[in-house]
Amino acid sequence: MSVVDSALARLPEVYRSLVVRHHEFLKFGTVGAITFVLDTGIFYLLKLSVLAAHPVTAKVLAVLCATALSYVLNREWSFRTRGGRRRPQEAALYFAVSAMGVALYSAPLWVSRYVLLLATPHTSRLVEEIADFTAGQVVGLLVGMAFRWWAFRRWVFPREAREQHRELQPSAPA
Repeated sequence: MSVVDSALARLPEVYRSLVVRHHEFLKFGTVGAITFVLDTGIFYLLKLSVLAAHPVTAKVLAVLCATALSYVLNREWSFRTRGGRRRPQEAALYFAVSAMGVALYSAPLWVSRYVLLLATPHTSRLVEEIADFTAGQVVGLLVGMAFRWWAFRRWVFPREAREQHRELQPSAPA
């Protein structure tokens, strides 16, 4: 019995069926949690040091680093039963969708800083930090995650591509 089977056996039936039915989303969320920690760490490391005057640039760089790790984890774990495209094509699609995600992740922070002026000298440093975290790490994350979940399943790792790929493979001799 695998570790996953053992863990599932311990869950009450109502939760077990939810976990089984939504396993891809739960894996995607786990990858998201891991990359959230990486993204947040890099964002604050850059924002509080070399890119203090450029928080949006710090956010974009942090998201790009997190996206690279996200591709590997999603390809090899979350969506490993999907896809079927050649890796270069799949990776290009993944990073194209992720580029759109970077814009969605960064937009709330840009609006907070440059439209709502929630930055010093217009507001206190504490308000600036709370606004940056809320806009960049909460709102941006939720908007970007929803878009990426939909787009990855639709374009990058579709079930149809895997099924079409299998149909094109010559059958093995019996």
